[in-house]
Amino acid sequence: MRRGLSAVAIAGLLLSAACGNSNNTPSSSGGTTAAAQGGGKTIALFLPESKTTRYEAFDRPLFEAKVKALCADCKLLYSNADQDAAKQQQQVEAALTQGANVIVLDAVDAAAVAPLVNQAKQKNIPVIAYDRLISGIDYAYYVSFNNVRVGEMQGQALLDALNADGKAGKGEIVMIHGAPTDPSSADYKKGAHNVLDGKVKIGREFDTPDWSPDKAQQEMEQAITALGRDNIVGVLSANDGMASGAIAAMKRAGYKAIPPITGQDSELAAVQRILTGEQYMTIYLDIRSEAEKSAELAVSLAKGEKPAAPTTVNNGTADIPSFLLDPIAVTKDKIEGTIVKDGFYKVDQICTAEYKDACGQAGIQ
Repeated sequence: MRRGLSAVAIAGLLLSAACGNSNNTPSSSGGTTAAAQGGGKTIALFLPESKTTRYEAFDRPLFEAKVKALCADCKLLYSNADQDAAKQQQQVEAALTQGANVIVLDAVDAAAVAPLVNQAKQKNIPVIAYDRLISGIDYAYYVSFNNVRVGEMQGQALLDALNADGKAGKGEIVMIHGAPTDPSSADYKKGAHNVLDGKVKIGREFDTPDWSPDKAQQEMEQAITALGRDNIVGVLSANDGMASGAIAAMKRAGYKAIPPITGQDSELAAVQRILTGEQYMTIYLDIRSEAEKSAELAVSLAKGEKPAAPTTVNNGTADIPSFLLDPIAVTKDKIEGTIVKDGFYKVDQICTAEYKDACGQAGIQ
């Protein structure tokens, strides 16, 4: 069941996120508001970067709030790696030294963290892979979204837009995928190809280091130069940040109308771009459910429990007990019934003076 963020909750989350710490030494806080006890256990959360706004604005504060609600005497350690795999290694090792009892890890380089997970296992410390599947070793849980389905939704949305414009068999598309070090990126790519292969011509395709909007802009500039401005009829972007880079490149190249372009994460700027027609769609992820499920599992593990998972995902070494949540494709006509209805953003956050008319046309008031 989807659980929306109330306006009051969002305000509190953003305030909490503003106090973020991305140093090598994990920050810590103790829970004080709940009746449940966890025996003074320490739970450590590691997030990969802050260029994507969700991590500090939503994932961290939601996770921390849920842990505190479930476990009054649990201690929380937190670090953001700023897209630096070596920095994340130092952060995890510091947490292990500080006595972490459970590790929740969203890896910068999901293939390179197996030695860290092994260090935790040797100390009998369970690990939850958060959002990104860790390969090469067995561990307690994996919590994420159905990532192949995300790519399929993006591909289908782009194909629908091209069919509506009569351009599906004309021109070429550009595909801008995420970081090659992130297994989720490979899943998104697979899903998109499942839908698009044989139905459109793919002119250029990129794997984008660090999910960087700046690098996505450079890639889009290369594609425009190689294919010609008028020959590009659509762009498959794996997330909203890279979509912003691709759009900047197209504006710089003099596009009068931006071809349909996909995204993911429902960033506020992306929602506003969808309202004005600069971006065609985004994927709405119920980050609350993801963060809270991970927090529930972390507290259970801290108490010596191990709840059953509904499915498993093979990471190349083992079948990992997994919780996979459902994504939602959002175009302009679905913003009000999803993002606004759930309180992910308040109307006045979306409908600033610049976007008031576009909000009115979309029925968002």
